[in-house]
Amino acid sequence: MNKLHFIDLFAGAGGLSEGFIQAGYIPLAHIEMNKCACNTLKTRSAFHWLKSQNKLSIYKKYLCEKQEKEDGNKLWEQVPPEVISTVIQSEIGENTINEIFKLVDKLIKDKHIDIIVGGPPCQAYSVAGRARMGKAVENDPRNELYKYYVKFLERYQPKMFVFENVLGIRTAKKGQPFEDLKQLVDKAGYIMEDHIQIASQHGVLQNRQRVIIVGWKKNTSFHYPELKKEENRYEVLKDLFTDLPERKHGEGQLCAPVKYTKPLSNMEYLKKSNIRNHDFDFTTQHIARPHNENDREIYRRAVELWLNEKKRINYAKLPDYLQKHKNKKSFLNRFQVVDPYGCCHTVVAHISMDGHYYIYPTLNPTIENVRSITIREAARLQSFPDDFYFEGSRSAAFKQIGNAVPVVLAHKIAEELKKQLL
Repeated sequence: MNKLHFIDLFAGAGGLSEGFIQAGYIPLAHIEMNKCACNTLKTRSAFHWLKSQNKLSIYKKYLCEKQEKEDGNKLWEQVPPEVISTVIQSEIGENTINEIFKLVDKLIKDKHIDIIVGGPPCQAYSVAGRARMGKAVENDPRNELYKYYVKFLERYQPKMFVFENVLGIRTAKKGQPFEDLKQLVDKAGYIMEDHIQIASQHGVLQNRQRVIIVGWKKNTSFHYPELKKEENRYEVLKDLFTDLPERKHGEGQLCAPVKYTKPLSNMEYLKKSNIRNHDFDFTTQHIARPHNENDREIYRRAVELWLNEKKRINYAKLPDYLQKHKNKKSFLNRFQVVDPYGCCHTVVAHISMDGHYYIYPTLNPTIENVRSITIREAARLQSFPDDFYFEGSRSAAFKQIGNAVPVVLAHKIAEELKKQLL
């Protein structure tokens, strides 16, 4: 009776899902269009099933033997097919929604959906997306995805829903889509409330701001969760990165297991946040991108300036011989160092394109030892557990991480909602 069921729309790699699963909710369906993200969801679903059956050794063996360019089939075939079939790879839109409904109906059978979670892709609402796409953003079909989210509310009638997006969703197109969303939600029989949540105030070492909308059925006593602000006393370098072995640019492997350099007892934040746990004595995907000498020289200067003066480097003020981009009027902050002594700036999907915006804060920077952060470091900034494996290439993994909701924040939301739902 105490089982809460949910479906995850636009699921990505499953940051929201992971937080809800850690809080004891059961996912009945994940819907996502990206193949690599779907493979990640399948692998994670297999992990959770194996853990529930005390068979984590199978998952560990998979991680230790995994080869580059392999998908997760060797793992997926070792769990019941119904575990893997909870992942539906499909775009959500006019031409697909009825077929998706049929698949979801088969998965949920006679169970009731307690909550729907998810965040439609936000490029059309983000500042960076609008800048990059120009006028094309006006006609981007992703502007309309919130309408399909509401169709799931109408069909499955959950008690509550959680909808995550960038701040720009409130103001894009002069606020018209957001007003439309409110009206559609009202018409579907729900009350919604939106608040900006800052991840660093809820146990995540990242200053990420996002709009978290929570909705509930009319004529119920449900309400927006009380997310208490927490004072952060942890630091990225000392508390989040320091137990991972050193890397130079280009070092590490996509699949190889990586032993920790410090015991868990020394890593209070990692233990408290459940990023690292006693089940595993290794992690994976601690791989750093290769960088050319020109970029490494900019990295060295950027790190020195940040460590010595706490200032960001201005691209237009670099010596001419280091400036390789023609654009010297915008994105002048394209080289940014992760703050070692506090929280990181927002991790976004652009990390899949290059690492310039996420330079590792090497304390004694030289042109040989500077680099951008590894996949595992990026995952930790998003508070993914170290036993979480991102399927696909290095770029695919970075993109999945950048698009995700921080797991620790999702977990806090899930726990607060559980107090109302149970």
